[in-house]
Amino acid sequence: MTAAGRPQNQGLSIGAVLAQLRGDFPDVTISKIRFLEAEGLVQPGRTPSGYRQFAPADVERLRFVLAAQRDHYLPLKVIKEQLDAADSGAAPAAALPRPPRRLVPIDAPADNAGLPVADDFAAGKPVRLTQEELLEQAGIDAAALAELQQYGLVRPGPAGFFDPDAVLVARTVKAMTEFGIEPRHLRAFRAAADREVGLLEQIVTPVYRHRDPEAKERADEVVRELAALSVTLHTLLVKAGIRGVAGC
Repeated sequence: MTAAGRPQNQGLSIGAVLAQLRGDFPDVTISKIRFLEAEGLVQPGRTPSGYRQFAPADVERLRFVLAAQRDHYLPLKVIKEQLDAADSGAAPAAALPRPPRRLVPIDAPADNAGLPVADDFAAGKPVRLTQEELLEQAGIDAAALAELQQYGLVRPGPAGFFDPDAVLVARTVKAMTEFGIEPRHLRAFRAAADREVGLLEQIVTPVYRHRDPEAKERADEVVRELAALSVTLHTLLVKAGIRGVAGC
């Protein structure tokens, strides 16, 4: 027993789990882990005194959840369904590799669409890119960047730097130009994204105004969930529209 009456060597404490996860997920917090437990994504054991005790399988489960959120923008409900299916033996949970904690290099492995896989840009200290770095990472020239900025697809910050998401936006637009789609055709995407941001702000701003750290954590989760759901809805609507055009 420890001085606090806590058994040793019977699983990991929530603090020890946090220490293990932060190497790959620098923005994870104890509140985040507690939230995922409350949502049923992980169910650690408890000591008679009520302390959480996480098994190695619990830690890997948390890694799966955090990576699915960050790299695949999956809502928690979908992630839970995948894990429940794996638990019941109905389907295996997909193995999610641990992505590197750096900007995606130009020759990074691509996803099924031929585009670079998103990295953990939001975690830890924000990354700021100069225009030259953006051009190099995205594989475009200054004229192409100027066109992206003209139509609001890429926007520098107040100090003139770009965030790493601008690299993925530029690469995505570049890939679309191969199909004859030009940046000027994508203004509707920017307008739709701005409308979605405005809607999300209305929902979460009142929560962010609370000084309680737990409330802010919850607001962050709401933003992630709504963003994931927005991406899913957009994809489904586009697919349905294309089927209609193709007469499927």
